[in-house]
Amino acid sequence: MKKKQHREKNRTLGLLWQFLKGSKRYFLISILCAGVTALADMIQPQIIRAAVDCAIGGEEGDFPAFVMEAVERIGGFAYLGQHLWIMALAVVAVAGVQVLSQYNFRVFNTKASETLVKTMRDQLFGHIERLPFSWHMKNKTGDIIQRCTSDIDTTKNFLSEQLTSVFRISLLLVLSVTFMASMHPVLTLIALIPTPVIIAYSFHFHRKVHDGFLDCDENEGKLSAMAQENLTGVRVVRAFGRERAEIDKFQKQNDHYTALWEKMAKIMSRFWSVSDILSGTQVMLVVVFGAWFCVHGNLNEGEYIAFISYNSMLVWPIRMLGRMIGEMSKAGVSIDRVAYIMDSPIEQDDPDAVDAPMDGDICFEHVSFAYENAPQMLHDIHFTMKAGTTLGILGGTGSGKTTMMLLLDKLYPLEEGNGRITVGGVDIRKIRTAHLRRNIGMVLQEPYLFSRTIGENIGILSEKPDLEAVRSAAAAAVLDETVCSFASGYDTMVGERGVTLSGGQKQRAAIARTLMGDTPILIFDDSLSAVDTETDTKIRRAIQQRFGKASVILISHRITTLSAADKIIVLDRGRIVEEGTHEQLKAGGGIYQKIYETQSGSREVIS
Repeated sequence: MKKKQHREKNRTLGLLWQFLKGSKRYFLISILCAGVTALADMIQPQIIRAAVDCAIGGEEGDFPAFVMEAVERIGGFAYLGQHLWIMALAVVAVAGVQVLSQYNFRVFNTKASETLVKTMRDQLFGHIERLPFSWHMKNKTGDIIQRCTSDIDTTKNFLSEQLTSVFRISLLLVLSVTFMASMHPVLTLIALIPTPVIIAYSFHFHRKVHDGFLDCDENEGKLSAMAQENLTGVRVVRAFGRERAEIDKFQKQNDHYTALWEKMAKIMSRFWSVSDILSGTQVMLVVVFGAWFCVHGNLNEGEYIAFISYNSMLVWPIRMLGRMIGEMSKAGVSIDRVAYIMDSPIEQDDPDAVDAPMDGDICFEHVSFAYENAPQMLHDIHFTMKAGTTLGILGGTGSGKTTMMLLLDKLYPLEEGNGRITVGGVDIRKIRTAHLRRNIGMVLQEPYLFSRTIGENIGILSEKPDLEAVRSAAAAAVLDETVCSFASGYDTMVGERGVTLSGGQKQRAAIARTLMGDTPILIFDDSLSAVDTETDTKIRRAIQQRFGKASVILISHRITTLSAADKIIVLDRGRIVEEGTHEQLKAGGGIYQKIYETQSGSREVIS
């Protein structure tokens, strides 16, 4: 267990170091500025002490040799007593250095923290983009967004506000205790009595705070996921009158989330209350005993004033230690949540992967597949699709049609021993993933359009899409005439997820986008379901004319869509139960014939 925790700690530190690339130098400069500020804080009380005890009181100074030499060059403490404006000027000069160093600390610390955030977001988003499709299916979008926003901000706040203060706090602690001990060791010991108690108390609360922040962060992710799902599915919520139910569900989760923060507030209130009592007790002890020592002549007035100043500098870092521990717990939770994403393995090609030709035969050789923690979906799928032909796939819901295409596109990995899929005789495991996907155009069951113009959605595969090429692809998808009827034409914004378009228009826009790729393999996964039969026929003819040499896979529940295919396979419960041409299958007495008779006898006539 300890070894595992040690490895996780090292991994977290390594991840933080990786994120700090580009911002380390800014953090270093801000730490140096914080050190200068701390030194200036230390010098001010000594100037006041020298003014009160030596310049005004006429006592001999016990300052370091270089300080005494500087004073003698000016004329000694007697001269300074007659010209107190010099010491006042020294106070102003030190204050000026303090202000300048504090200003630079803020500037470089802000630059460092924002550079850190940019690096974290870039690396995190880049990593997410390379994660397998299966990972995205297991993780909710809202939770991923929360990890990429709130958790990054929490990490940034800790590093910029807390961790950079460590050096200053450490310096203040060491110098404060050193100066205090040089003036009065006994009073210094009294001042340090509550310190171990405060430190022990802070570490006692560390675990409670960590667990509390973990619960709050996880439930914030659930709340974000719930909001994201409802916002993207607003039409479904409205269509089924689910507003009240979804509001109640959200409020229940929000109440739970709020209760967790209230619980955390109680824990932190107890922590800060006890910490304040201990700190106040420490200040009281120093004031009372310091005054007693002054009355009995064991401490000078100037030393007493300086001692009080140093004690306030000592109390602040000790109290900050408690806050730092609390923030460390919160940041630790956020870093772990970010690390979960960064530790998730990305898609990787076989070391011997090649850019094989993609215009060959497509073969499924005894392919079997099951999703994680689910029954087997595909059972011994075996067929060959000749290059340049059209393959139709028919099957009921859950028969494995889409799964086959996801495997062909390597969106899900086909494990060794479960058969293989080849293109032109080359196992797709040996084909570089980016090359494979660039040469497969896929129109999914549920077309997704981005919140951009219609032209940008269709031409998304090109950095600078040509309008004529966009219109040509749209014409092949029987969409050009419709778009031209819009007031803004191809500059029409489609809205989030394409909500301003009808189902058929979205499908045709997705088809046009795929046709822009000019790929040797085209997959239409039930992507003509929302268009009428006439438009379906027009689209298939246009595709045939535009991509006569492409290998086309048509998945559909509509016989008219599949009838012109060179070969049709019928799936039932993850198995191929029929295979042949339209004419062969409609007379075969099987599932295909029953569907054909039902559809042709009800409302559709085979063209």
